Amino acid sequence: MQELTASNLRSAFGGESMAHMRYKIWADKAAQEGFPNVARLFTAISRAEQVHATGHFKALARVGGAFLCASGGGFGLTDTSANLAGAIEGETFEVESMYPAYLAEARRQGEAAAEKSCLYAWEAEKIHAAMFAKARRAVGSGKDVKLGTVQICLVCGHTVEGDAPDKCPICSAVKSKFVAFA
Repeated sequence: MQELTASNLRSAFGGESMAHMRYKIWADKAAQEGFPNVARLFTAISRAEQVHATGHFKALARVGGAFLCASGGGFGLTDTSANLAGAIEGETFEVESMYPAYLAEARRQGEAAAEKSCLYAWEAEKIHAAMFAKARRAVGSGKDVKLGTVQICLVCGHTVEGDAPDKCPICSAVKSKFVAFA
């Protein structure tokens, strides 16, 4: 694998890994503050971030060794509204800046596994940003978000509220590859 794409994937792996843990921590905080649906949303999307990190790690299968991984990671544990703002900021950065650049470079370098991994994450992050924005509006008015079952595709991290589709619109995985957070 060419070094620039490998470096991008290591950075993405670090960022997704941190998001996975950050969202688990923020889920606990939302639950403590009386927002069980926001907590469930953070927990579900945390699982999607784990799927993304796993995809990046697998795309790096031929690259062994220890590396310093530079990744942006939001920190802070305040109230649920501020935590949602942090989540929106991180997801928006991935959608608008990080994944478009990483995807373009993977394509330019002909790195198919990296391209697929970045594309899967990029498409899912668009949904995450919108779901977090909906939750923040509810919390801003002092209410928990109205939220149905959240479904996560364990192949690509696609996230949907309600029933899982028969076929994932991102990766074509079958319905049984979705895990429900109800």
